[in-house]
Amino acid sequence: MDDDPQVLKVLKRDLTKRYGNRFRVLQARSGQKGFEITKQLKLSHGIVALFLADQRMPQMTGVEFLGKTMDIFPDAKRVLLTDYGDTEAVMKSINKVNVDYYLMKPWHPPEVHLYPHLNDLLDDWWISFRPPFEGIKVIGLRWSPRSHETKEFLARNGIPYQWLDIEDSKEARRLVSSAMINTKSQSHVTGEKHFNTEISSARIDDTSNKNNSKTASSAAMSMSEPYLDASLLHLPLVVFPDGTYMAEPTNLQLAEKIGLKTRAQMAFYDLIVIGGGPSGLAAAVYSSSEGLHTLLVERHAPGGQAGASSNIENYLGFPSGLSGSSLARRAVAQAVKFGTEILEPQEVVELRNDGQYRIAKLGDGTEIRCHTMIIACGVTYRMLDDVKGIDKFTGAGVYYGASMVEALNYKGQDIYIVGGANSAGQAAVFFARYAKQVTLIVRSDTLERKMSHYLIHQINETKNIRVWLNSVITEVKGEYKLERLILTNTKTGKQHDVPASGLFIYIGAEPHTDWLYDWIKRDAHGFILTGSDLRQDELENQGWMLDRQPFLLETSIPGVFAVGDVRHGSIKRIAAGVGEGSTAIQLIHQYLMNT
Repeated sequence: MDDDPQVLKVLKRDLTKRYGNRFRVLQARSGQKGFEITKQLKLSHGIVALFLADQRMPQMTGVEFLGKTMDIFPDAKRVLLTDYGDTEAVMKSINKVNVDYYLMKPWHPPEVHLYPHLNDLLDDWWISFRPPFEGIKVIGLRWSPRSHETKEFLARNGIPYQWLDIEDSKEARRLVSSAMINTKSQSHVTGEKHFNTEISSARIDDTSNKNNSKTASSAAMSMSEPYLDASLLHLPLVVFPDGTYMAEPTNLQLAEKIGLKTRAQMAFYDLIVIGGGPSGLAAAVYSSSEGLHTLLVERHAPGGQAGASSNIENYLGFPSGLSGSSLARRAVAQAVKFGTEILEPQEVVELRNDGQYRIAKLGDGTEIRCHTMIIACGVTYRMLDDVKGIDKFTGAGVYYGASMVEALNYKGQDIYIVGGANSAGQAAVFFARYAKQVTLIVRSDTLERKMSHYLIHQINETKNIRVWLNSVITEVKGEYKLERLILTNTKTGKQHDVPASGLFIYIGAEPHTDWLYDWIKRDAHGFILTGSDLRQDELENQGWMLDRQPFLLETSIPGVFAVGDVRHGSIKRIAAGVGEGSTAIQLIHQYLMNT
């Protein structure tokens, strides 16, 4: 770096000649420009091995520049280029900015006055160099619901990322400082941004949960980086390998950035599958493999509830078990291989008829037509609405289900899991690998009623898992995150006040069918009625005009089928859902032949 263009040209030539095969040589004609390049390199996950800056530059001297880069690339070597007249001033400043060496102009011949010194510095740097993580980085507050939502979305979609807590990580604060947002044009605006250098400070804030304001405040106070003064930047901040970043992105914005499809390629399909759990994915695989143009729409991530399972050991063909995310990943690859088009995260918000065709309206207003439709939107975990204070900590220590990566945040801590079926049991076994103590809270007086025998055996054999039967949570306490639980024995009424770092809830199953309104006949609990479960009078009220009864998995609307957990009377097992998904395709062929 030098403000003299001729000196800069010669310097770059000499450096490129010797080091160009190992390093990329970048140049700048001012300290300010060099600092902009440095920040951009940080955002794009670049690495700087050595800075070489001339002392006499306008607006920002070489010493000042090298000092400002210390917080961004602290391990880089720093060399100052000086004239004879600068020696005394340089010597006084050298200890302030950790200058590793200073060179006198002119340095010719470089084989004598330049390369030997830089060789030693670069060798030292190379010995201690550790390659950084080069993927997506998520920066936020651990107890922020928005940060948790972003991490969960990436994890469930199999996207590798590095989590950086801004309270604990200097790297996080360096990245935030580099991601400056223009106060006038970009304040409170989400979406993809490129590096902006018009502002010299940024404010850290997480507005997704007012209870986290104390955390945000303490984080800001703990930051000693000189260029991070205030806070316009909203968390979580997601930094991508190409140097772009998003502040408080929605899942849809993240999906578009990382290359997931959110818009259909065609306006008409043979089949639209709503839901990407095991039953929906099975339907997509079989329909596409048999020549049907198939669109699958998933509102979160493929896999459904099963996608969050840490290890499924009773699924046919996998004696060592496999994770729900692995099963989902394989099924997605299989469906895409046969030609299925998958939209995610995208949501169907309305269905209607148009003669013999069915129309699905998406959340973005797009309408897509089809011959047939399969509803496989699954169920969601039931909320603990009757627990005092729980809403305050949802996403801040209290979670409904969780991806496997969440377990890493609870090493050596005490966590509680609510539920007595397989999902809760699988979570308990998995969390026990990391947590100090896992407590399973079960309302029933036995695990045998809903949990598989192999899981009960594993729980009994795991020393740091304890089971509290006949127990419920009646209150959740804390300041800005979960800290304590009040547990009540349903038999004796005795209460226990216990410390807790995390609470994970795996109870019940509520069908995700409210969006159907009265278009399709459902039971009193919202599960979709199919086949022989539909009475003749119900069919007549729904306008059934065919001279036959509905097929086995067909709903009250001809050509619309329901499979998996969302269907009334279905067996809540992965294999059963996969079977229903594949069976529905054969029924669809029958329907199309007679239409």
